[in-house]
Amino acid sequence: MGAPNDSIAFERLVRPHLDRLHRLAWRLAGSKAEAEDLFQELLIRAYQKLDDLVEIEEPGSWLSRVMYNLFIDERRRFARRRVHLVEEGQLAGEGLQGLAGSDSPVADSERLEQIRHLDAALAQLSDDHRIVVLLHDTEGYKLAEIEELTGIPVGTVKSRLHRARARLREILVADGTIS
Repeated sequence: MGAPNDSIAFERLVRPHLDRLHRLAWRLAGSKAEAEDLFQELLIRAYQKLDDLVEIEEPGSWLSRVMYNLFIDERRRFARRRVHLVEEGQLAGEGLQGLAGSDSPVADSERLEQIRHLDAALAQLSDDHRIVVLLHDTEGYKLAEIEELTGIPVGTVKSRLHRARARLREILVADGTIS
């Protein structure tokens, strides 16, 4: 990669989607700096996958999905780092109370354990199901917004959300997190 023809092909495939992708990055990230980082990471990943991108019928949808995955992966990494730092006692004066906001260290510890179980359960879902659950239940997007962001019809979003929640419930019951 890196040849002049690669740059031309990349621009031809990506340019029609740049405005939409930049707006999406802003909506996902919520701040200009984070949106620019997300957008830049998407372009880097897309260029690295140029051979695959050339073969895709709907590059806009593919690029959007890659962006969602990058966003979700970064949020998960951030959440894991934050939990790890709190566990190591590196947030001076706050301890577990700063994260969970409870008056009881025992309750905070239990909450962190529940978060770990939920994260592990989410990791067991398919990408399609995990994205819908995270966008709807974690990020607060409405069904119509998810349809707009992903290009997945609302009926399919509802179906995936229902199946994903049922699977999460099965996983959490099986590991004893919920009864």
